[in-house]
Amino acid sequence: MLRPWKLELEIDKELEKAVYLQIADTFITDIRSGRLKAGDALPGSRNLAMMLKINRNTVVEAYQVLINEEWVISKERKGIFVSDKLPVLQESISHRHQEAEESSSPLHKPMINFDDGHPDSKIAPVTELARAYREIFNRKARWQMMGYGNEHGDIEFRRTISQMLNHQRGMHINENEISITRGSQMAMFLTAQCLLKAGDRIIVENPGYKPAWKAFEYAGAELLPAAVDHEGILIEDVRKLVLTNKNVKAIYITPHRQYPTTVTLSLSRRLELIELSNKHGITIIEDDYDNEFHFGYRPILPVSSFMELKNYVYIGTLSKVVAPALRIGYLASKDPKLIQKIGDLRKIIDVQGDVIMEQAVLQLIKDGAVKKHIKKATVHYRNKRDLVFNLLEKHLKNIADFSLPEGGLAFWIIPKEDVNWDVVTALLIEKNINIIHPQQYSYDKIINGFRLSYGSLSEEQLIDSIKIITEVLKHKNVKLK
Repeated sequence: MLRPWKLELEIDKELEKAVYLQIADTFITDIRSGRLKAGDALPGSRNLAMMLKINRNTVVEAYQVLINEEWVISKERKGIFVSDKLPVLQESISHRHQEAEESSSPLHKPMINFDDGHPDSKIAPVTELARAYREIFNRKARWQMMGYGNEHGDIEFRRTISQMLNHQRGMHINENEISITRGSQMAMFLTAQCLLKAGDRIIVENPGYKPAWKAFEYAGAELLPAAVDHEGILIEDVRKLVLTNKNVKAIYITPHRQYPTTVTLSLSRRLELIELSNKHGITIIEDDYDNEFHFGYRPILPVSSFMELKNYVYIGTLSKVVAPALRIGYLASKDPKLIQKIGDLRKIIDVQGDVIMEQAVLQLIKDGAVKKHIKKATVHYRNKRDLVFNLLEKHLKNIADFSLPEGGLAFWIIPKEDVNWDVVTALLIEKNINIIHPQQYSYDKIINGFRLSYGSLSEEQLIDSIKIITEVLKHKNVKLK
């Protein structure tokens, strides 16, 4: 197939922006300018790689970005083409009318997006939160909340969080060992900046959570990947990395429900990890991102709850409990110097948290609204989980492995045969389904599995999409030869 269009791009390896993003953004610029039009073919990945003198995988990553953002589509056995439905504003009124008619047509289906495991915003306690806001602003002393507060957050709110962690998660923490943040990612960034420096190394789970990895790398640390199996992070990998590398400062884990595989770190491995941490003076950064919604007897207690553990930072979030759009996270540590450094950095970038939001959520906790919502939401998500499990048993059982999770808002699906995930994700996007490409949680080699979240999707979306995912995974062209 002829591709007369020529890419005008000079790779600048000195830029902080990754090469694959430079390529993707160049295509986007040319599409937006009209230089590339709907239906135009892009160069083959091998040819473009040769032309730019770069690794072909870099071009594949660039094309995957364009596919994920809907600028291009992949056509089976034909190549990559500029999308007929470009995600750009149309200046023509007639075009806008045409798009409105298409969107109202029963044949037009919106994209079904399988996210990381977000909660269902439709059941968030919005009414209760609005009531709490009104009550706070009606207080006589409301003027006191309009000034600056403590950089670690409202003291009463921190005291309530410490009580929750102690009573429900077996920890031994007080309000002065807690810092409230705008979401767990901010907690991760603050921890990385105050704990790590250039030349330090940190052990991470592979597959794992890349936003956390980026926070560590931004602090100057080098990542050391350790494999994960059905019992969580492999301790033998961790031990080998500790013994063969200097300056291993921390270990980052998601032990309750490992991201993305959802497996729980076994008790024996928890104890071995604590022993390694204490022996070598390594800090365990525990990301308990998915604690609240548990369908068994009770959630597994955090590694940070073991009194034997000397050095840890425990990170959690309230965003999934109250509402996804409300960014409330926290971190806890027994290291007073680290907490002080985090507070000093927090004052530079944010001065303080959202005091009014903290007071509103505190009111919901005191009123029992949060406890009531968690109870209601747990039933809601358990029913969704059971629905998805039955759908997977019906459609995917013979072509993929999976298990019934005890909690959380996602399944981990492993095809019985290795598949080409570039092809899988491209075919799914053509059918208006978007899953997270496994490269988004793989350190080097792309893992043969994907995270199927269900919390934010409707039953109808789940029923329709799982059937389509099954069809795509059965397709002969997705199998790796």
